[in-house]
Amino acid sequence: MNDSEVSKQVQQMVHFIKQEAEEKANEISVAAEEEFNIEKLQLVEAEKKKIKQEYERKEKQVDVRKKIEYSTQLNASRLKVLQAQDDLVRKMKDAAEKQLRSVSLDDDDYPSLLEALILQGLLRLSESAVQLRCREQDLDYVKSVVNSAANSYAKKTGADPPEVFVDEKHFLPGPPKEGHHGSSCTGGVVLATKDGRIVLENTLDARLEVVFKQQLPEIRKRLFPAGGLVGA
Repeated sequence: MNDSEVSKQVQQMVHFIKQEAEEKANEISVAAEEEFNIEKLQLVEAEKKKIKQEYERKEKQVDVRKKIEYSTQLNASRLKVLQAQDDLVRKMKDAAEKQLRSVSLDDDDYPSLLEALILQGLLRLSESAVQLRCREQDLDYVKSVVNSAANSYAKKTGADPPEVFVDEKHFLPGPPKEGHHGSSCTGGVVLATKDGRIVLENTLDARLEVVFKQQLPEIRKRLFPAGGLVGA
């Protein structure tokens, strides 16, 4: 083999090696690009998932916040309605208390009412001797009917008429006055056992309080037939 042939073979080998290297480089480049694209796609999908999760989290937060705001507003509305109802009921009671003030001004019926209140107290205490207190302006009325009440007690129970000691030194407070917020009494009496251990308040104010508490559900039912609650 002469030099020319050797040179030709060397060139062919160099060409072959170069071509094979280029093909190998191309394969590596393609593989690298494919791997890059796969990794890029995975990163994109991961970011999409992260963004979606973050969006769902914020959406839930917004939804929870809206529900809390709605619940807060609903409760506030209900409280306003309940407050308005309580105000109306209180005004009704205030009006009843004002009407009670005129009861003791009726000279014809008030003594009979006092007698009935005394008799009721005697029946409840069922004692042979009781103490009685009244307003100072009612003292004469009370003294005029106390014996009759005691005799009525005796007729109803078959027992002896009880002794009723009318306190002429310590009186119940007088009627309420405008602008005065102290203790007051629109009428009636307070009875107690002789030892003072049991006290029965049978004033007009106490009777109103009892009746009002007993009738409050019915009063509310009549005033607010639908319940009057927002969102109910």
